[in-house]
Amino acid sequence: MDKTMDSWLHFGKGDYLLFETWTPSSNGAIAGASIAIFAFGILHRSLAALRRSREDHWRTRTLALLSKLPARTLSSSTPDHAKSEGPIPPFIPSHDIPRGIIHAIQTAFSYILMLIVMTFNVAYIIPVILGLGVGEVLFGRIAQEANTHMMH
Repeated sequence: MDKTMDSWLHFGKGDYLLFETWTPSSNGAIAGASIAIFAFGILHRSLAALRRSREDHWRTRTLALLSKLPARTLSSSTPDHAKSEGPIPPFIPSHDIPRGIIHAIQTAFSYILMLIVMTFNVAYIIPVILGLGVGEVLFGRIAQEANTHMMH
């Protein structure tokens, strides 16, 4: 099939959606794809909330682990900024491997949503925006740092 993409905002049927085989060509198919995209946007924000909550948990466990270690004395030659920031947390496989996996999945979700927006089809762009917005309403407050929720 020799199909060219429209590089301007449009409503239309027959645009490729991620795969050549996923080409919604009827109103019902576009509506179904829009619902799936909307749900995917919500899923993206829920994954971000999961990551934030796990980061809080891992930070607490790491601090507890570090508090059990003997205190290191910093030499007088250590720069002041290094003293205030503290040591780099140790590599903890049970924290760092899941963190990397969650980050990789979250990055993949972000790129998938970006590719959907790059179809320039407004019928797909609107559900991306609405899904991310609803997902933020549902999950944005989970594991937020103090005062960051009010700063948005």
